[in-house]
Formats: sequence, C-alpha cells, structure tokens
Amino acid sequence: MATQITTELIKELRDATGISVMQCKRALEEAEGNMEKALAILKKTSSDIALKKQDRTAADGAVMIKNDTSSNALLVALHCETDFVAHNEDFLNLLSSLVNIAATEGIEAMKAKAKDLIDPIIQKTGEKIELGDAYVVSGSTVGSYVHNGKQGVIVSLEGGDSNLAKDIAMHVAAMKPEYISPSDISPEATQTMTEIFEKEVAGIDKPEDIKKKMLEGKINTYFKEKTLLSQPFIKDGDMTIAALLDKNKAKILDVKRYVI
Repeated sequence: MATQITTELIKELRDATGISVMQCKRALEEAEGNMEKALAILKKTSSDIALKKQDRTAADGAVMIKNDTSSNALLVALHCETDFVAHNEDFLNLLSSLVNIAATEGIEAMKAKAKDLIDPIIQKTGEKIELGDAYVVSGSTVGSYVHNGKQGVIVSLEGGDSNLAKDIAMHVAAMKPEYISPSDISPEATQTMTEIFEKEVAGIDKPEDIKKKMLEGKINTYFKEKTLLSQPFIKDGDMTIAALLDKNKAKILDVKRYVI
C-alpha cells in the first residue's frame, strides 16, 4: 500500500535536498511515498537536467582559495552561467564543499565526487554548473588573494613571509602582469611587438637612428609594464617588485592567476 503524500513528508524531502516543493511532491508521488525511491528519482532528474545543459556556456562563477599552511595553498574554481547564481548561497556552499574535499582528500577525489554534488544545484538553479581549474601551489612561503570572488592569485616565495606573498598576490590581481621576469618573454612575443611598433614609427619624420631608438624605447616600455619584477609596487610606487623582493631577501618561485 502506498504511503500518503503528506505535507510533512514533502517538507522532509525538501529539507534533505533543498529542491522545490513541487519537484519533491512529484518525486514522492512517483515513488508512492517511499523516501528512498524519491531521493533516487530526484538524483536521476538532476543528472538528466545537467545533461541537457551541457551545450550552454558557463562563463561566470567564483574562485575560492584555501591556505592549509603558510607553505601550501589550494585553488578551486566553479563556473555557472550568470553572476546572480555565482552569488547564490547554494552555489557558494557547493564551492566551499568542493574546496574542503580537495583539501582533506585530494583534488582527484574531489573531482570524482563533484558530479553528484553539482547536479542537485543545477536542478535548483536551472543553470549549467561545471568545475573549473583546481590546483595546489607550494613553496617555503605562500600567500594568496581573491578579488571579488572572480579572480584568484597564489604566489609562492623562497624566503619572505606570508604577508609579503599576499601583498604580491594583490599586486598581480591589480596589475595583471603577463611575465614574471624578462627571461620569460619569448622571442615570438618580442618579434610580434617589434612589428607592431615598427609600423607606429615608420611614418614619423625623424632620422633612422632616432626612429631606431624610439622603437627600442617603445618595446622596452611595453614589456617593462607587462613584467612583474619591473612593475612599481601598488603599495609603494617608488619601489619595483624586484626591489621589494630584494629588501625582504625573497625570490618568486611561482605565480598562479585564475580569472573567471
């Protein structure tokens, strides 16, 4: 005999899943009041909805960083379709759960469990949700910074302290350098910018030796602005990042920046 579908039963299923009252009611009716079967039905429905949304673009989302120790930081990114859902409590709780699983069980274990955690939130929000990057950055000193939930930066140092690493992470978020040091600039990048600036100086009515110096100046200025070590520190414009590191007897080992 089927169990009567009461308000209390619907509330119990809603409290357990967070899914709408009508969806819980339909699942209980299909399961003839059996709570275990209703949960299985909702889980299958979540997976079916997620499958239908695969072709949609998840261009928004949020980034979260967990610093386990002063020498280890974990970043996890979770994507959705709109900024509205990116600020949704269920979405942010999902991201927090994924971060905690990755921190305690490892990134691969988190990825293995992600679908079962994500699908119910897809059903609740009606948007495509998918896991973005997830990685750990380690070093003798690690600092991190998340800007507006959309950009995460982790900086690994040899020497210095976590406050210095965090300051540099904030700088990276603000200034968005493309290179850490001049040695990171590829010959291809140099050639590309040379060709662009050659066109700019070609029409200038100046002697060739002056135009050559102008070209060199434009190239040097461009890459100086794009290179982290050459940039003026955002908290002290009179000091470059290279000088800041020298002052604190520190060296950059790695910089990771993720932007939604």
